[in-house]
Amino acid sequence: MKKFIVAVCLLGAAVTAVHAERKALVALEPTARKDGLLVSRVGLESNVGKLLGQKVSVTSTDDLTDAMRATRTGDYDIFIAPAQVAASAINHGYELVGSTDDVDHYVLVGRSGLVSVADIRKGRIYLPQQDSIYTYLARGLLTSAGLSFKDLNKVEFAQYPQAGLTALTMKMTDATVIRSDEWERWQKENPGQAKALATSGTVPGGLSVVIKKSLPEDEREKLTKWFTTSSRTAGLKTCGPHADLKDYKKVAELGTFTPVKLPGATVVTAAEVMQLQSTGAVVVDTRSEKEYKAKHIPGAVFVPYHEKSLKDVAYDGALDDFSGLKNLKPQTPTIFHCNGAECWKSYKASRAAMAAGFAKVYWYRGGMPDWEGAGQKLASN
Repeated sequence: MKKFIVAVCLLGAAVTAVHAERKALVALEPTARKDGLLVSRVGLESNVGKLLGQKVSVTSTDDLTDAMRATRTGDYDIFIAPAQVAASAINHGYELVGSTDDVDHYVLVGRSGLVSVADIRKGRIYLPQQDSIYTYLARGLLTSAGLSFKDLNKVEFAQYPQAGLTALTMKMTDATVIRSDEWERWQKENPGQAKALATSGTVPGGLSVVIKKSLPEDEREKLTKWFTTSSRTAGLKTCGPHADLKDYKKVAELGTFTPVKLPGATVVTAAEVMQLQSTGAVVVDTRSEKEYKAKHIPGAVFVPYHEKSLKDVAYDGALDDFSGLKNLKPQTPTIFHCNGAECWKSYKASRAAMAAGFAKVYWYRGGMPDWEGAGQKLASN
């Protein structure tokens, strides 16, 4: 009888696996709308669904911040996205299939009269949304010149990067970042209006495709073959299979990571979190409610940090909402965490706690990815 029950359970598990839904996200830069419009969501669902023999759902978004969050939480099995999203996914359990276009270069452009990147200090810069490739490259190019967003008087985020060139000519900003080919075309039409101050290294162009490493090997092989040979049937350019991982690593490191230290707080490891918990410290999960309910550190309390400020050490905390801090006890040792080194919520929460007079603040910079990577237990609601 026991053997029969076990056999039935195994059969049920196999059937569930066969019919498990696979999820894909198509994330688009504001300037990639043309390529995005060519990609057929229905075509992807149909073609990839037939390929895998199971249901496939495809979601499209131009909210790159949400796409970046999804790479850290593993919400999707496949990402079809710009280089910075793919780079983040590669750091969180995904493997690269390739990219649809050759490499790009980006140019930090300043108003006429500026001589070097250093001249932007105390000035203004115009960029698309925070997690766009343009903003990534801006951080990197500023960092190379010894500057940060904190050294500027104003960082303006809008939707379309080309509008930054218009803002320059209207003297509404001092600098912007644009793709090199767009800059060359614009410069010919508007000679003397602006100046190239710095140029980036190589960046994977177009859309990159990454797939979750935990998928069965046969699925990954089928997907890799389809994206590198047949994806045009769904309106997506085929991927070049030999994209250089080093380019993605460089993109991932372009100013997006939190600092490794936080004066006034103690940076801790997974083992230290466990030890501190055993002595009465409280672990505070600053992520979203959805993320917390899906999985969290056992015993952690949910106190979300709602972030609208810059992902930068010079962020304006007044733009954020961390009202839940008032429900914590300042005299109790407190550990703040979120989604790892690329997530700024726990960094900002730790600083808010110190400013509010908390006696002992600990920052678990590695957060949920590090906790899982260390093989620690998880809880869910």
